[in-house]
Amino acid sequence: MPASARPRRSALYMPGSNPRALEKGRTLMADVLILDLEDAVAPDAKDAARTNIATALAEGGYGKREILVRVNALDAPWGRQDLADLATCGADGILLPKVESADAVRKALSILDAAGGPADLAVWCMIETPMGVLHAEEIAAASPRMAGFVMGTSDLAKELHCLHTPQRLPFMTSLNHVILVARAYGLAALDGVHLDLSDDEGFTQNCRQGLELGFDGKTLIHPKTIDQANETFGPSDQEVEYSRQIIAAFEEAQSEGKGVVVLDGKLVENLHVENARRILTLAQMIKDLSTEME
Repeated sequence: MPASARPRRSALYMPGSNPRALEKGRTLMADVLILDLEDAVAPDAKDAARTNIATALAEGGYGKREILVRVNALDAPWGRQDLADLATCGADGILLPKVESADAVRKALSILDAAGGPADLAVWCMIETPMGVLHAEEIAAASPRMAGFVMGTSDLAKELHCLHTPQRLPFMTSLNHVILVARAYGLAALDGVHLDLSDDEGFTQNCRQGLELGFDGKTLIHPKTIDQANETFGPSDQEVEYSRQIIAAFEEAQSEGKGVVVLDGKLVENLHVENARRILTLAQMIKDLSTEME
C-alpha cells in the first residue's frame, strides 16, 4: 500500500457557506470532508464561504480526517481567488472541478505555489465531462502532486445526455476508464454521489457496485449515508481474519521450504499475500481513525 494511502470510504461534501455544517464536520465519522466552494455555494455567498473555510481550518479540530477544499473552476469568476486565498489554509488537498486537461492542473498549481502553498499540497481532480474522461491519463500524469480523481456523475450525465439508472450502465465506460487510469498512476478514486436520499436500497447497491468496480470510497451529500459507505468500502471482519490466515499460511509454507501454499483448498500466491497485507493495513488505519474520532 502506498505511503499516501489512507481510508477514503466516505467523502462528504459540506457547503463552505454554512458555518454550522463546518462545525458539525468535526463530529462526523466521514473519512474525508470536502469543504465546498463550488456547486453547494450560491454566487453571492462565495466570498463568505471562502472566509468560513479558512477560519474553520485555522481553528482545527478535524483530527485525522482528510480535508479537501473544492474550489471553483479557473474560468469562473472566483476560481483564481479561491486558490490564492486557500493555498495556505491547512487542507490536505485542493479539489479542482471539471478538469479536462493537464494544463488545467499545472495552472492551478502555479497559482497555489505563487500564493505560498506548501510544496506537498495535493491536487485532486473532478472528472465530470466527456473530455475529462478521455483525457484522464494526461491529467493523472500532470504532476507528482496529483493525488486522486473524484467522479462527478451528475454533470457527466448532463454532458452525455444519459439517464441515471439503477445499474448505472450509461456510466460504465467512464467509471471503468477512470479507475483504470487511477490504478495505473497510483491515484485514489472516489465514486460519484447518489442523489436520491430517500432511496436507501439504491444507495447501498450503488456503494456495492462502486466497491466492485474498484473505487476507494463514495462521495456523499448527506451525513446519514456515512455509515453505509463506511461499512461497504471498509474490509469486513471476515476479510480481515481471512487475510491474516493467508499471510500466516504463506509464511509457514516459506519457513518449511514449500513451493506451493494452499488454504481452504485454494492456491495462495504472492498477489494474494500482497492484497491481504493491503487489507490489514487499511483495517488498522480505519481502527486508528475511528478511535481518534470517538
